[in-house]
Amino acid sequence: EAFARDPRFNILLLPQNVGKRKAQIAAIRRSAGDMVLNVDSDTILASDVIRKLVPKMQDAAVGAAMGQLTARNRNDSWLTRLIDMEYWLACNEERAAQARFGAVMCCCGPCVMYRRSALASLLDQYESQYFRGKPSDFGEDRHLTILMLKAGFRTEYVPSAIAATVVPNKLGPYLRQQLRWARSTFRDTLLGLRLLPTLNRFLTLDVVGQNLGPLLLALSVLTGLAQLALTGTAPWLAALMIVAMTMIRCSVVALRARQLRFLGFSLHTFI
Repeated sequence: EAFARDPRFNILLLPQNVGKRKAQIAAIRRSAGDMVLNVDSDTILASDVIRKLVPKMQDAAVGAAMGQLTARNRNDSWLTRLIDMEYWLACNEERAAQARFGAVMCCCGPCVMYRRSALASLLDQYESQYFRGKPSDFGEDRHLTILMLKAGFRTEYVPSAIAATVVPNKLGPYLRQQLRWARSTFRDTLLGLRLLPTLNRFLTLDVVGQNLGPLLLALSVLTGLAQLALTGTAPWLAALMIVAMTMIRCSVVALRARQLRFLGFSLHTFI
C-alpha cells in the first residue's frame, strides 16, 4: 500500500500465485527501462547498489550483473552464521573467479541487473522450459543465466553492490532449499554442456568440480560407512583427507577475508 501511493511505482497484482518465473515475465513485459533490476522480496539493498551495477552494464556485451549477497539475519543462529560464510565463498570465490574468465554461471535472484533488450529476446525460451514433462518451477536464476550465455552475452559479478537477504534459520528448510538448488545445478549443467566449449577452459573445470565434488564426498562417506559396517575398521585415511581439505580451504578463506570466523566454516562440511 505504501509503494502503491508513490507515483514512481507501478504495482502488478496477478490474479493468483503463479510462481516466480511468470511473475518476473509479467513485470519484464510491462517494463520500459534499458535495465531491469531483480530483487527478491526478502532482500534489502544497500543504497548505492544501482550506482554500482549500472557502470558494469555500460558494456553492451554484458547481459547481466549480480551483486554480493550477505545473510540479513546472520546473528539468528549458528546455521545462519554458517550460511553467511557460505554466501561469502559463493560470491567472492566462485562468482568472482567465474567473472574473471567472462561468465558467472548463475546470477543470483536477490540482486541481479539484466539488460532488458537481452531479456526480451529470451523470454519465450525462459517461459517455455519443461522438466520431466511439466513446466519447470525451480532453478529460474541459473536457467536464465545459461540462456544469457548461450545468446552470447557476458555475465558479471560486482562485489561492492551489497544485498542482504533472509536465509533459513532451521536445518529442515535449509536442506530443502539446498536440494532445490542442487537439482537446478545438475539439470542446467546438462542443458549447458554444449555451451562450455565456447567458454574459457577454467569454467569447464569449475562446472565439473561443482557437480562431481558433492557426489565424490557422498561416495566417500558411504564407502567409509560400509567399511566400518563390514570390517569393523574405521576409514582413517579418507577421514583425515576430508578434514585436511576442509581445514586448508577454510584457512585460505580466513586469510583472504582477514576474518578468523571462516575457520568455523569447517562445520559446514557435515551439512
